[in-house]
Amino acid sequence: MTHMCVRWMIGLLSIGLLAGCGAVETVADERLQVVATTTMLADLVRVIGGDEVAVHGLMGSGVDPHLYQASAGDVTAMEQADLVVYNGLHLEGKMADLFGTLALTGTATLCAADGVEEEWLLFSDDGCTYDPHIWFDVSLWKQVAVYIADGLSELDPAEEECYQENLQGYLQALDTLEIYIKIRVSELEETQKILITAHDAFGYFGKSYGFTVLGIQGISTDSEASTGEVAALADYIVDNGVGAIFIESSVPIKSIQALQAAVEAQGFSVSIGGELYTDSLGDEASDTDTYLTTVRANVDTIVDGLKG
Repeated sequence: MTHMCVRWMIGLLSIGLLAGCGAVETVADERLQVVATTTMLADLVRVIGGDEVAVHGLMGSGVDPHLYQASAGDVTAMEQADLVVYNGLHLEGKMADLFGTLALTGTATLCAADGVEEEWLLFSDDGCTYDPHIWFDVSLWKQVAVYIADGLSELDPAEEECYQENLQGYLQALDTLEIYIKIRVSELEETQKILITAHDAFGYFGKSYGFTVLGIQGISTDSEASTGEVAALADYIVDNGVGAIFIESSVPIKSIQALQAAVEAQGFSVSIGGELYTDSLGDEASDTDTYLTTVRANVDTIVDGLKG
């Protein structure tokens, strides 16, 4: 490990401690400049990049990437970056053309979904495109982490050892996270493993950890559920005795409240089990500003909510 290579666990702290030092300005100017679209990807690039990468995240906590439109400042930041990292699979639906333009004009881009083996991808509700919410299966996020580390290494071969070492540390942390998820999920009876949320974001989670997953809206929040669809979902909740449904940090609460009212109109009570982080990470105030802490918080909320 070189003297500049800092493990992902302490990299951000080290940068913070050095802020304001005259030498830091020079280092910052020399670091690889990376723009990442979502909070999940910004966190991942910071972890893998460590001291060698300066990351600018376009979207903040609670921002819905399905509906996000790039500002003029965003476009300028991407054009000036050494690398742009985006999720793909139409997650950033209103930015798709922009990524193609950047690639044509010579800006290096990495589509995170390209790092996932196609056989692991799920189809979206239209049956024609893939579900973009790949980060909800930790095993798939490992594939993305490897892909990002390899991409950074190719772009900046002088620091390949650093990127690959940070990757190995992170993969170990993801292994630990997977164990935690399985332990917590094992607390539920099979009949309790029904996850209903504002939009259909948890397909990969459901497949990996054995949940039936349903959403009021489809894969994208750009769609709207009809009254009939809400009524049908309410019938399902009543018929299966579902005890809790969940709101999402990046989706307005009104759709879940409408579903809850439709259930109660049938004389059945369903609680709101808590708020889940779906299309963005949480924030520092709630200690959910990293992928590891966000996923852990989600699993705790799901299991505690469904246990009743």
